[in-house]
Amino acid sequence: MKKIVILLLGFSLSLSAQIPAGKKVISSLYVYDLASGKSELILTEKRHFEAPNWSRDGQYLLINAYGKLEKISPTGVKFGELNTGSVDKANNDHGYSFDGKSLYISSAKAEIKEHTSFIYKVSSEGGNPVQLTPLTPSYWHGISPDGKMMVYCAARNGNYDVYAMSSDGGEEIRLTSTEGLDDGPEYSPDGKHIYINSYRSGMMQIWRMKADGSEPEQMTFDAHSNWFAHIAPNNQVATIITYMEDQKQAHPFGHQVKLRLLDLKTKAVKDLTDAFYGGQGTINVPSWSPDGKKFAYVRYALEDL
Repeated sequence: MKKIVILLLGFSLSLSAQIPAGKKVISSLYVYDLASGKSELILTEKRHFEAPNWSRDGQYLLINAYGKLEKISPTGVKFGELNTGSVDKANNDHGYSFDGKSLYISSAKAEIKEHTSFIYKVSSEGGNPVQLTPLTPSYWHGISPDGKMMVYCAARNGNYDVYAMSSDGGEEIRLTSTEGLDDGPEYSPDGKHIYINSYRSGMMQIWRMKADGSEPEQMTFDAHSNWFAHIAPNNQVATIITYMEDQKQAHPFGHQVKLRLLDLKTKAVKDLTDAFYGGQGTINVPSWSPDGKKFAYVRYALEDL
């Protein structure tokens, strides 16, 4: 549900179809400081970029733009593209292993014209990625703390569910089987839970389950569409992105959203930001700083062509 495609009851909608005629996208990269409760603007550009990851050494943010991955310093200095070899159609589902040695990329293939996404693994320093998932579409979202397993969202037989696989590739293990969308799987730092967003209740909410897919537990209960729980390093809270209006099973670009903080023990939710123009691309993937004091996200705006 990703870079330029949105799932809506089994149909896809291109990003270009969501942008009003005669308009272009402005992207702004922010860093939110949990202690001060304030967002700092570090980079604004008149182009479309998405989904910041924070490197495990804290030295840079990784974003995707036009199929490539780029490094940006936490103060907005551009470090250039990361070499990913022949993989050049990356979407906004990418991220690092807990030890910082490996990077996982979701990307289409040039030779396949239909909507698609495969998962690849490459050194965090760049290089020639190895394809992990033979089936498509598959969208990476999380890696276990020990680095042995990855979890991802995939459409199989017409339904999007959560799957696991060895981080070196291999057999695909289905973890959810509910009707409707299950997406955004991410391991807790202790490896005990996988957090997801799910439409199983008839409203997109945050859930968690044991690492084997058992004992699903609902975590949010309000009248908003809640997506993508990113768990802080302290395993006590998670950021979520909330649409102000119900989007059913879709995660579209260009709507009013806010970022909120979910207490993983009490399930209390509090606002971190006011509503802003965002959605798809704002905070699809883990974006906490290594010390858990900050996280990165993207806001959008439109201007006339």
